[in-house]
Amino acid sequence: MTYRGKTLAACLLIGTLGAGGCGPTTAGTPTGPDVGKVADLPVTHFESGLKPDAPEPDIPVENATNDQADKIAIATIADVSQFWAETMPKDFGMDFQQVKRLLSYDSNTDTIEMCGRSVQGEINAFFCPPEDAVAWDRGELLPRLMKLYGDVAPIAVLAHEYGHAVQHRLGDKAGIPSDGPEPKTIVLEAQADCFTGAYFRWIVEGKSKYFQVSTAEGLNAALSTMYLVRDAPGKLAGEVGAHGTAFDRTLAFREGFTDGPKKCASYDEQLIRERTTQFRFSQSDRDRGDMPVTEDSVRLVKESLDRVFGGQGAPELRTTGGTCPDGSGTPPTSYCPDENVVTVDLAALAQIGTPIDRGREMAGEASAGKGDFAAYASLASRYTLAVQKAEGKPIDDMEAALRAACLTGAWAKGVQNPEQANGPVIRLSPGDVDEAILEMLQPESLIGSNVSGGQVPSGFLRVEAFGKGYLEGRDAC
Repeated sequence: MTYRGKTLAACLLIGTLGAGGCGPTTAGTPTGPDVGKVADLPVTHFESGLKPDAPEPDIPVENATNDQADKIAIATIADVSQFWAETMPKDFGMDFQQVKRLLSYDSNTDTIEMCGRSVQGEINAFFCPPEDAVAWDRGELLPRLMKLYGDVAPIAVLAHEYGHAVQHRLGDKAGIPSDGPEPKTIVLEAQADCFTGAYFRWIVEGKSKYFQVSTAEGLNAALSTMYLVRDAPGKLAGEVGAHGTAFDRTLAFREGFTDGPKKCASYDEQLIRERTTQFRFSQSDRDRGDMPVTEDSVRLVKESLDRVFGGQGAPELRTTGGTCPDGSGTPPTSYCPDENVVTVDLAALAQIGTPIDRGREMAGEASAGKGDFAAYASLASRYTLAVQKAEGKPIDDMEAALRAACLTGAWAKGVQNPEQANGPVIRLSPGDVDEAILEMLQPESLIGSNVSGGQVPSGFLRVEAFGKGYLEGRDAC
């Protein structure tokens, strides 16, 4: 975010994965909030991953081992093959053929060639069209992802790569002409993310022989994997190799989960352009990174909220602590309805706003900070409770929590284009929205919580509500 030459922006780096957001609506968001369901399925909590009684996959994989990363990867290939064997005839009138070559490798030591190059040093997972092959790095990539997000992460990665194989089998039915140039990378990557979401729906519905995934922590892990492998701030959708922001990628995944493979196959460049959160840094955004959370910066955020919401119910801002006078609240920032005050513990909020450590993330370690916009969006979510109270809505139930996430998304969009008359005094910067996505996928996130901190029970729902506000505006909340 930018103000008179100051920058309050996120700086996220692109991931190493070689695998790759909507129109005026957000995928699957109900017209009325239902925090007990995810796309009409109940919110569930249990350990996600391989079933204890999962069968042994009977598929040929070169160079495979018996380690956990390979077990999950190979089971995913067997499982997602079954999904597409059932789905392609039903949805597209075509039989599905298994890919011709599957390769597991250790990027530290193996020198096997695929797609015209050695896999040594390829911390990656990829589909190679000329060889009709899927390969994955069990030495570095999958263990790092599993360290961060558990056994669900390899499922998401391999399902995405298999989605690319599906694209080439669908051809024209997925917008890939047989005698012309392929769609831009961003379209192919978004479509593969969408196909991944459709496959996860199949698992969640209990149709998988190999896996079980909950709609709370399990889908959180899948969305977190989408978050991790995101484009760097400032990269544009039209550039070669673009995969999308975390917002774009999680949106495609959610759309596939909600609407199914036919929707994914309809993706085109126009759709991506209409909804992507990729844009250039402004000339005034000189720092191109995070600015520390200070009293001045949070007051600018408060002023922007006043302008975006027209001053409706505008609370007073106090930076003397993150709780209410009676000790209640949701530190590090709270809304105190009796006084119509938002309070902030600057030091604690600044910890959330510490720049993301991309090196730690890619090494399989959680970053201590989540970026400045994660902090400011948390503050904004408390402000939106005052807006709801001014409208006569309850602020202590789960519907209030869902509206808080939605209204925070509407504010984020409002500060993306501040040039309009009487517009906000700060500007959204590339990468900021991704920081909010990261924050919403945390179990302690305030975005998507009510006045007492009661949280919408699924990260999928929190991210969905935020996206609805961002794409459709305040009235959609």
